[in-house]
Amino acid sequence: MLQPSEKPLPLAGIRVIEFVHMVMGPSCGLVLADLGAEVIKVEPAPAGDNTRRLKGSGAGYWMTYNRNKKSFAVDMKTPEGMAAVLKLIASADVVTENFRPGAMEKLGLGYEHVKALKPSIIYSSMKGFLPGPYDQRTALDEVVQMMTGLAYMTGPVGRPLRAGASVNDVMGGMFSAISILAALYQRNSTGAGQFVQTGLFENSAFLVAQHMMQKVVTGKAAAPMPNRLSAWAIYDVFATADDEQVFLGVVSDGQWQAFCSAFEFAEWAVDPDLAQNNQRVQARERILPLVIERLGQLGKAEVMARCEAAGLPFSPIQRPEDLFEDRHLNESGGMVDLTLADGEAVKVPMLPLQMDGQRFGARLNVPELGSHTVELLREMDYSPEQIVALQQARVVRQQES
Repeated sequence: MLQPSEKPLPLAGIRVIEFVHMVMGPSCGLVLADLGAEVIKVEPAPAGDNTRRLKGSGAGYWMTYNRNKKSFAVDMKTPEGMAAVLKLIASADVVTENFRPGAMEKLGLGYEHVKALKPSIIYSSMKGFLPGPYDQRTALDEVVQMMTGLAYMTGPVGRPLRAGASVNDVMGGMFSAISILAALYQRNSTGAGQFVQTGLFENSAFLVAQHMMQKVVTGKAAAPMPNRLSAWAIYDVFATADDEQVFLGVVSDGQWQAFCSAFEFAEWAVDPDLAQNNQRVQARERILPLVIERLGQLGKAEVMARCEAAGLPFSPIQRPEDLFEDRHLNESGGMVDLTLADGEAVKVPMLPLQMDGQRFGARLNVPELGSHTVELLREMDYSPEQIVALQQARVVRQQES
């Protein structure tokens, strides 16, 4: 157990039972858990969630999306295991799941089954697609990025490229959390639960809506981002004298004046042909080579210092691991401290929000498999003898300390 929050948490008293894996479902539970809900992760005994064992690009999923949760490890294929799960659900406010279509119904844990057990339940189903012609397809973040044109927009022409993070999976979890919060609020006045759904495909369509509307407004299809016609004359990555790189954007007429002053382009500051943004875009081929040359004569630190002093949008080109030492994240209290199973202390970014000055950290470390099984069975009035019998029959698992 980590340090408790200094203030009452917004979702304290809300119990969530999650049947989830990978990223989409766990990220929904993470949002709710960080905000104070008691999130109980039901895992199959004896092996637990397969996400625990992912390697390669999936090796970080488990530790990132499962803090502040409890693990209940149970064999739901046994009558005794299913009975315990149903008892747990009866105590809950919310159930979440993100398994393939029909999987929860096959287990007897679909919405209609759970609703019959507890009519006030909020049941969130996260799938690849909302109901429609595609709803039985299997989807992945990469699949829907290809389907919606997000991958087309990210890579150069002829080379579709998925975004470098699980953007739709995380976004799907966020939208699921939003729908759950709305349903909980509505339940306060109606007393009724409901079924809420989110879809990866619809997430990705929402992300590319701006490019769809660009076609409507301009009459021309949006080009992939590496080949786009920029809305601004200076909105690029620039090489510096010390073989580093800095992104710099100048996106308003005021910033243009600040840029000219910061980088000693006095003649541009008073040029009437460059006074407005659209004029500068038309003159981009004239402007950009001179900007490249000027910034290429300065070191990265100098370019960044001038940008910061002038109030210009800028960034060094960093890798994800650089954020462990990021000054702002660390000094602003934006990193969560966690402890791995082997005792190693680590940190990871918090939820990107603040409420009345409060950030939402970690109360519980990422759980070991079944680490809360016995605690929850006791809470459900199982006797010590019944618990031992379930353990001996391997219906439930409690992680040994």
